[in-house]
Amino acid sequence: MSFKAAAIQMCSGVDPVKNAAAMARLAREAAAEGAIYVQTPEMTGMLQRDRAAARAVLADEAHDIIVKTGSELAAELGIHVHVGSTAIALADGKIANRGFLFGPDGRILNRYDKIHMFDVDLDNGESWRESAAYTAGSEARVLSLPFAEMGFTICYDVRFPTLFRAQAIAGAEVMTVPAAFTKQTGEAHWEILLRARAIENGVFVIAAAQAGRHEDGRETFGHSMIIDPWGTVLASAGATGEAIIVAEIDPSAVKTAHDKIPNLRNGREFSVEKIAGAVAGGVAA
Repeated sequence: MSFKAAAIQMCSGVDPVKNAAAMARLAREAAAEGAIYVQTPEMTGMLQRDRAAARAVLADEAHDIIVKTGSELAAELGIHVHVGSTAIALADGKIANRGFLFGPDGRILNRYDKIHMFDVDLDNGESWRESAAYTAGSEARVLSLPFAEMGFTICYDVRFPTLFRAQAIAGAEVMTVPAAFTKQTGEAHWEILLRARAIENGVFVIAAAQAGRHEDGRETFGHSMIIDPWGTVLASAGATGEAIIVAEIDPSAVKTAHDKIPNLRNGREFSVEKIAGAVAGGVAA
């Protein structure tokens, strides 16, 4: 069964209440365009580099305004609302970068905690240590929905193809990649990574992104995308500002792609042996 999916592009600020209102407005617009699945970006609720200021407004899952708004929107609109992620306060004082999928009755159908932490040192002094504040997840799931089998990742996870491959082998037809990619890494790798994950697994990829210059001073790449199993970009947004992109998703296209390039079936186990390089007089034994 084909369905309309939407990716919402946002420029989240430091106030979760304002971000919740923006999410609600955009989700309603997406639903009005016929989308029955709506995805928001990573860190929908707040982008705040000042950790003390962020902790001052963080809430646990039961009291988080983004969780509450996502549930209410799903029930109001009768659709699946996927909060790509938001920061959730944990009992041990750390934070979860957690995504939520809400069903049409408002219930939480799935939670996903980002597995791979963005600990990097980039050019021009840009440095990030996500693991200093966040607790990494350790569990991936493929969720059976009325319209598709769906897998879940968040942002930096896109650089770890084994996560996508494991979910594709488990039956995922649609992989989700909500993100807040930096402008620097986005310009270099965003589209090619998303298309590669779609092509090598023969799946749809839906990636809602943060976009533009944020209140905390960071700049994110935008270019939210929906990509088909052959690697074709079905819909994309610009580099800055809010946007809604919508595309028709036909899960039968996944089988077609797998029939053409059956690499999931053809994969074989193998070992890797590290050996010494060439030496004078011949090759090392």
